[in-house]
Amino acid sequence: MKNYLFVFFSFFFFSCQTSNDVVEEEKETLEPAQDFTLVWYDEFDYQGLPDETKWGYEEGLVRNSEEQFFTKSRIENAEVKGGHLHIKAIQEDYKGAKYSSASLHTNGTFDFTYGRVEVRAKVPKGRGVWPAIWTLGSNINEVGWPKCGEIDIMEYVGFMPDTIHGTIHTQSYNHMTETDRGGKYQLVDPWAEFHEYAMEWYPDSIHIYVDDQKYFTQVNDGSGIDSWPFQEASQYLIINLAIGGTWGGMQGVDESIFPQELIVDYVRIYEYINNKN
Repeated sequence: MKNYLFVFFSFFFFSCQTSNDVVEEEKETLEPAQDFTLVWYDEFDYQGLPDETKWGYEEGLVRNSEEQFFTKSRIENAEVKGGHLHIKAIQEDYKGAKYSSASLHTNGTFDFTYGRVEVRAKVPKGRGVWPAIWTLGSNINEVGWPKCGEIDIMEYVGFMPDTIHGTIHTQSYNHMTETDRGGKYQLVDPWAEFHEYAMEWYPDSIHIYVDDQKYFTQVNDGSGIDSWPFQEASQYLIINLAIGGTWGGMQGVDESIFPQELIVDYVRIYEYINNKN
């Protein structure tokens, strides 16, 4: 992730189906815009644990009072099969938590500055699920959150079943002070099929999409690093399935829905060619 590349990701989301319900399908042909070139990807065309040269793991009870324990290299929670990545949340007593799940990231393997990210995915279904596709500044250990900057490419909470969220967090604008900047996209039954979740990041703006429909833009207002840290450091990608927590659990967790899966078809990152000019 130390190449500071402009990126394009193709995101994929969770499904309430079990693995036996998933049928491998032909992946869509990629036709990137003229100003982008593919620099990083995972098509999940292999079997077993996620590729360790591309993905790392968060581990433990991490944040937001969530109820799951994120596991590391545990195939029950993160498995590649049938051409997809399956991130599975299981109801079980696991190291003091009520649920186990997984959170994958590219911190230490790949980060980027500017470009487009696409993820084609199915989200899970049910009250209490909280899947997310997002990025964090690679300087987070030095400056902390939210100074590092955060881009939420896709968040979904099960108690709002037809709404996809895209959000920007900075020192000036973040959910802790209820000043975060974001948008909502109405998508009926998003868990019923795959959708593409995307983000474009330029020096002066960030744009968030669902199925190539742009629904949120944040512009660099020129007021400084507190409102626009996105030119100070690269970002790395995180894909996770949380259960409950301060937002996902606002209306409780329906214990009858488990197991639940976030299913990812592909992740693609493109460098913005004009960044080199």
